[in-house]
Amino acid sequence: MDTASMSETVEAVRDAVISDRFTQHVVVNVAKLVNMRKDAELNESVRCCDIINIDGMGIVLGARFLGYEIPERVAGIDLFHELLAMSEHEGFSVFLLGAKQDVVEATVVKSQALFPNLRIAGYHHGYFWEDEASVVDKIRASGAKLLFVAITSPNKENFINRWRDKLGVIFVMGVGGTFDVVSGKVNRAPYWMQRHGLEWLYRVIQEPSRMWKRYLITNTIFSWTLIVERLRSVNIRSKSSPKSKQP
Repeated sequence: MDTASMSETVEAVRDAVISDRFTQHVVVNVAKLVNMRKDAELNESVRCCDIINIDGMGIVLGARFLGYEIPERVAGIDLFHELLAMSEHEGFSVFLLGAKQDVVEATVVKSQALFPNLRIAGYHHGYFWEDEASVVDKIRASGAKLLFVAITSPNKENFINRWRDKLGVIFVMGVGGTFDVVSGKVNRAPYWMQRHGLEWLYRVIQEPSRMWKRYLITNTIFSWTLIVERLRSVNIRSKSSPKSKQP
């Protein structure tokens, strides 16, 4: 995982697009990291990415618990807005893929309102699994430089990795439920909950029947994994430290 800040990540993407250097991006949170341990295809799709940002505050806190220096969280939705602003400034065209038709259309309208000079080359809903190739053709024909894929995991990661060489874009990023928030379909957690790593709890409150089991299981597995890793590292350090001389 990359420990780059938000500004460093945006600059890296800008440089990649200007240099015409294909860049595959992904953000990771607790649920995705846990699922990678049992889903080989998802694991491969994430590890193939050129930039792996830490989205979930749980990952930030967990990494710090293990002694790693993580300057800040780079949330996918915040990065999405930063990259749209950068694209407007640089004149890069973008393609929005994912969510339901009304949601992606609302996202286009909201994005254009926020960034009036942004060039939106095209958009398409996220329910196209019976004819992926035609959607890939549409993206490539649009001439977009950046592609944002708002589909749930692991479908978006695997789709991007499966078609990366035929998308015709320079930068591609999975943005999960970002379109739902941008369009106004769902609300984002208050800032204080974001800062303290409680966005998952806010999502559970909004969609309890769909989310409670997912977060209960993945958060429990992640917490246990952290404890085991911490104990293992402490044990390794104790064995490698020089023994004091006996009198």
